[in-house]
Amino acid sequence: MPSNERNEFTVEQGKTMWTIDLLFDVLTERKASDICFAPGAPPMMWVAGRMQPFAAPSLAPADIEAAFYPLLTASQRERLAATGDVDFSVGRAGLGRLRLNVHRQRGMLAAAIRYIPADVPTFDRLKLPARVRQFADLPRGLVLVTGGAGSGKSTTLAAMVEYMNQTHAYHIITLEDPIEFMFEHRRSVIEQREVGVDCGSFSSALRAVVRQRPDVILVGEMRDLETISAALTAAETGHLVLASLHTVNAVETVNRIVDVFPGSQQPQVRVQVADTLQGVACQTLFHDELDGTLVPAVEIMVSTPAIRRAIRDNETHLVHGMIEMGRAQGMQTLDAAIAQLVRGGHITMDVALAKCQNQEKVLKTA
Repeated sequence: MPSNERNEFTVEQGKTMWTIDLLFDVLTERKASDICFAPGAPPMMWVAGRMQPFAAPSLAPADIEAAFYPLLTASQRERLAATGDVDFSVGRAGLGRLRLNVHRQRGMLAAAIRYIPADVPTFDRLKLPARVRQFADLPRGLVLVTGGAGSGKSTTLAAMVEYMNQTHAYHIITLEDPIEFMFEHRRSVIEQREVGVDCGSFSSALRAVVRQRPDVILVGEMRDLETISAALTAAETGHLVLASLHTVNAVETVNRIVDVFPGSQQPQVRVQVADTLQGVACQTLFHDELDGTLVPAVEIMVSTPAIRRAIRDNETHLVHGMIEMGRAQGMQTLDAAIAQLVRGGHITMDVALAKCQNQEKVLKTA
């Protein structure tokens, strides 16, 4: 593991000495998913999707500098200086991992920390539709889990990998930046490669991974043309490729993939996407009013012959209507999923209208 695992991080603020172990204690005891350190404010936590301040004095810039800078390796310090941010993770046996993003704002350091539990959550615990689990039973092709920042994409992908680990004899290779959930070999053998530690980049690792005899490849994030191109090629050659993308619905997901490429390549890319894409699950997380946890609304697109034809013919504007009509195949729009949460009492109408795409439709169906 990288040297981050061995470093102790300290922030002395008044009588409070912050350590990695204290962070684990706070996040697990408060059942928080994230904690943010910014100069001039106390640490802020997110519990079930809602932000709340931690009962501590405001942090000075020097406190954050002293806390996080010693954690960085030489190469990470160079990256922080060059780009203004760096990602890494810290683990504790039996407790899980912390994914840290250290970045500069107004010339000062700040940090965002995500708690990754030791146990990989199940589909049922994540309250995901059954159709999402069925994507994990596919033998080949491209499956995308999309959504905004903090929408649970990585957790859903981890649940898919662990489900396959429990039910299929596969060789699974994950490409992550940084590694989040730690998997144990069960029926499957799982290799986890961390970008910047075990490989140079997502795209270079993807080009090499097809020579490592995987059945399933997980790509933590499809960030650029080279990574998307390599993922499509891997899916074309008979692998099941799982990946995440920062998009808010299925139609935008398809368009984003195609639009990354130069115009002259886009017709061929549309053919590749139409042939390889098996499905898209685009999720948004809400605070569940019934039990105080998080509940997802998930738009689900399944690549039917009609949807493949629409992608191939550059008619993706038709796909949304096909999703609306595709209930028999397990499809649903994001607005339909949100309306269902309102009907079940999980979220209020005000919350639903703030995050839906068509308020009139949600008002009529919720």
